[in-house]
Amino acid sequence: MASEMRNEEVLDKIERFDRILVGIGEEFDESGRLRQKPQYADGCGRLKSADCDWLIPAWNDFWREKLGDGNAAAALERLAELLEGKNVFAVSTSVNSKIAASGIRTVMPCGTGVKKQCVKGCGEVIQNVSEEEHNRLWQAFEMLADKKEAFCEKLQEMCCLGTCPKCGAPLVLNTVYAENYNEHGYLEQWNAYTKWLQGTLNHKLLVLELGVGMQFPSVIRWPFEKVVFFNQKAFLCRVNEKLYQLTEELAGKGCGISMNAIDWLKQL
Repeated sequence: MASEMRNEEVLDKIERFDRILVGIGEEFDESGRLRQKPQYADGCGRLKSADCDWLIPAWNDFWREKLGDGNAAAALERLAELLEGKNVFAVSTSVNSKIAASGIRTVMPCGTGVKKQCVKGCGEVIQNVSEEEHNRLWQAFEMLADKKEAFCEKLQEMCCLGTCPKCGAPLVLNTVYAENYNEHGYLEQWNAYTKWLQGTLNHKLLVLELGVGMQFPSVIRWPFEKVVFFNQKAFLCRVNEKLYQLTEELAGKGCGISMNAIDWLKQL
């Protein structure tokens, strides 16, 4: 079940509703755009072969920048502009680092490339990735993009982010791509989100679900439907290129827009 809604109607709801809950999904990873570049796919293969899957979120960030950031960055800027001054909380299943830097209050349960953890998942060992480490990764990725064999043999060494202060094991990016993902990286912000969400029950709540697929449905898609179902003053606007449909239980309480969320935001 889906019902389209004109852009001016969505803008009116953003203006009138007391609180706004935003879901930012996998469409913001721009996987399709990145895969058009053979060097990108080749690099993904090399990273996996070297047991460096944990570097893929940063590799994606690198290529988005290399291609000019493009659509996702512009869409996030537009979203921040639309929500400025509003009581907002966002949840993201994308690990695009531009989301963390958008200025929108956001929790990222799948992690982000701006933090690092112990490869073994040691307790509360969570640190920020320094500017020097970020720059070193980008230099390494330039070599990887150029398919320089000498570099590829030293991949793990050149992408080192330091060692764990507890066990001495290597540090890796704190995302779901890590073998032993440490959830301490987002739990404090998640607690703030759940507290905020509890306070929305008797308020007019606009739920904007943008580009959320079925990769992690228990994080955004299903919980958002539950929130809208129980809050009689809530309205769900689900924007997705393919998975825009709403359940029958939400009839009259939402709309589904069949469009890529990035493109939709840019023209809103």
